[in-house]
Amino acid sequence: MLAAALIHSATAAPVREFDLTRPDIQQFIAQTSASTGLPAEQIRLVLAAAQPQPAIITAMEKPAERVLPWWQYRERFMQSQRIRDGLRFWQQQADTLAQVEDRYGVPAEYLVAILGVETQYGRVTGRYKVLDALATLAFDYPPRAPYFQQELEQLLLLMRDDLLDIYSVRGSYAGAMGAPQFMPSSFRRHAIAAQPQGKPDLWNDWDDILASMANYLVANGWQRGQAVMDDTQIDHEADDALQFKLALNDTVGTLRQRGYAVPADKADATPVVLVPAELADAMSWRIGYTNYYVITRYNRSPRYAMAVHDLAQALRAAKDSQPVTP
Repeated sequence: MLAAALIHSATAAPVREFDLTRPDIQQFIAQTSASTGLPAEQIRLVLAAAQPQPAIITAMEKPAERVLPWWQYRERFMQSQRIRDGLRFWQQQADTLAQVEDRYGVPAEYLVAILGVETQYGRVTGRYKVLDALATLAFDYPPRAPYFQQELEQLLLLMRDDLLDIYSVRGSYAGAMGAPQFMPSSFRRHAIAAQPQGKPDLWNDWDDILASMANYLVANGWQRGQAVMDDTQIDHEADDALQFKLALNDTVGTLRQRGYAVPADKADATPVVLVPAELADAMSWRIGYTNYYVITRYNRSPRYAMAVHDLAQALRAAKDSQPVTP
């Protein structure tokens, strides 16, 4: 048995760890200790438990919402099974969704759709240790290292405030957590505990989860009762795809002047973003309003926000036409 153990020890892949003597990690420890009040030695102990995950870097380089054309990306989220699952979830959480919609002004179908796109209604919340994911991206992914170092600091603050066990909590390859896939900064700013004096539970408590999601959207500018998107057409070839920028840098009036069809009930001064929506055999265009832009604050991808909108519309249409039974 001893010989077998020695052989296993010699052949097993070594556990990788971060070199805590690296200048950038030393600087992170010192700055984070100064800004959070956490002892530097405690931060070192946390980082000593983190393991680099090279697969995360690969995933960051090729997210589906960036590499797939719109029509292929959309297909991922518009399957009949996902819509049926969403309707069943809506039925199960009908009372909570109605209360949250009334309080925050975010329609239930958009909350359900975000959950459907993010985690298949809370069923798939991620397999990576969040500490590993954020440390890997903070120290081994230079393109966005400053952002992920900030999120790693926020994770340490969640530990300080006794809101999470950061040694065990798991999430996405980018460090997003729970059914709504909140990053640590969003967790700290927007997560809500339904029970007084309670701690937000974004994995199991749907009162907390749905209220936290709506709170996030409202904090980012959600407008009660306003539209999210419209389809549009133009009677001549457009080159706007070459100029696309994810910002409300246009208005309904200027789109009309350029020949785009916009619903008559939209005022000329309404801020919009013209969104390219590639089809298999042509280019199409959509108009995003402020609420569309707010959804992109949840995930900064124009395709992601379109997928949420389309799934929300499909869920609303199906719910209105055919009640679902468990």
